[in-house]
Parts: sequence; C-alpha cells; structure tokens
Amino acid sequence: MFYVDSHAHIDGPEYDADRDEVIARAGEAGVRAILNVGTGDPHGGNLERAVAVAERYENVWAAVGVHPHDAKLFDERAEELLRALVTRPRVIAWGEIGLDFHYDHSPRAAQREVFRRQLRLARKAGLPVIIHSRAADDETIEILREEWRGAECGGIMHCFGGDLPMAESALALGFLISFAGNVTFKKAEPLREVAKQVPLARLLIETDCPYLTPVPFRGRRNEPARVVETARCLAELRGMDVAELGRITTENFTSLFRLSFSCE
Repeated sequence: MFYVDSHAHIDGPEYDADRDEVIARAGEAGVRAILNVGTGDPHGGNLERAVAVAERYENVWAAVGVHPHDAKLFDERAEELLRALVTRPRVIAWGEIGLDFHYDHSPRAAQREVFRRQLRLARKAGLPVIIHSRAADDETIEILREEWRGAECGGIMHCFGGDLPMAESALALGFLISFAGNVTFKKAEPLREVAKQVPLARLLIETDCPYLTPVPFRGRRNEPARVVETARCLAELRGMDVAELGRITTENFTSLFRLSFSCE
C-alpha cells in the first residue's frame, strides 16, 4: 500500500527529538512521499529550514511561501529569498499562501496583496500553488479567478474545509482538493459529504501535522504515518479499498508535481 502526505510541517521543533523515527514510521506505513511546507517569519530562517529537511531525506520534498498569518512580514527581501529557494531541486511548490480571516494575524489588506503577489510569482516560476483559506472562501476563489485562471501549473486546496460550491469552483480552476485528519472528526459530517463529491482523479490526502490528528489518535501529536487514517475514512465514504484510494491519491500527487516514483 502506498500513500502520500501532501502537506506536513515536519521541520518544526515538535519533531526535533525524533525526526528520523517519524520519517521511518511513515515509510513503514507505506507513505512514499511527504511534502514539507515551510511557514513562519520569512526573515527567521523558517523557510530555509523546511528546504533543508527535504534535502536531507530522499522521500521528502518542500514547498515555500509566506502564510497569510505572516503577510505583514512580506517585503522585497522575503521575495528575493523565495525566488532563490524555489530554484532548489527539492522545492516543488509555492505555498502555503492565501487568506485567513479567522485569526487575522495580519491585516486583511496585507493578506490580499501578498496573496496576489505570490500567485503572480508562482505563475512566473511555473510552480503549483498550495492554498490556505479560512473564513475567506468567497474572496479566495475571487482572487484565484483573477490571478490563476488559465495557469497550467495547477495547485492544491490544502486542508479543505469549505462547502461544495467552493470545491466545485476550485476544481473548475484546475485545483486538486486535499483532505486532512479533520474529515475524520465526529462533527465533520458536512465535510465528509463534500469529500464524497470530489472526483477521485482530483483528490489528495494530507496530515497538516503536527496539527489535526485524525481519529483514533486525537489528542496526540500528528505525524505523516497517520495520513493512512484519513485515507481509510475517505475510502469508507466511497465504498472502496483503502489501498486503492492510496494508489489513486499517490498518482494524483505524482502527476501534479511530475514526480516519477512508482505506485506499483
């Protein structure tokens, strides 16, 4: 059985004591690849740290971008850093970027501007984007329609938590839809109904670890091996074998990022 964790944060301090073991457990669980997504202050070494982890482990790739929480910190120096990092061979995506009007850690005007700016940079670099949207679904889609329509590099709606119309809008723009451990939560029935409707060819799974630990491990630190629980939940929703769902989502990931490892 093969799986991909399409969104993780394993470079964080939560894994400093046992990162090698976490990577090993992922492999034992059948996780063939992990996309490690760099976030945090772009001037604090966070993005470089995420890339360094991808360069250390053969089954880990990286994405870099300025999260909406940190949009207020985006400046010319941050842009220069991102331009340099995305040329590294292990960096395969720009993100996570987007809008977060739930926490509003950065002013909304700054979030909008930095979101648009990074979409344009990613489009110029020819990289898929990883989109974060919370309490801002309509505006996220509006900006994507204006800035990303017609882009050939695609992208991922990460940790999807929106409704079916949002999913359909994202699919129309060429995005894949990724579900995290929250789809397994007891009160997530509306999200599970959306998950049933996403075409298999456009479906991804992720952990967003160390967050959103799936049932039955809630209350513990999340890690890439537990992406299997999300796969199991989605497979049950669709009445299919979990190994088949793992194979399909792995192929979706490799197709988006033009990676060549086998799913056989």
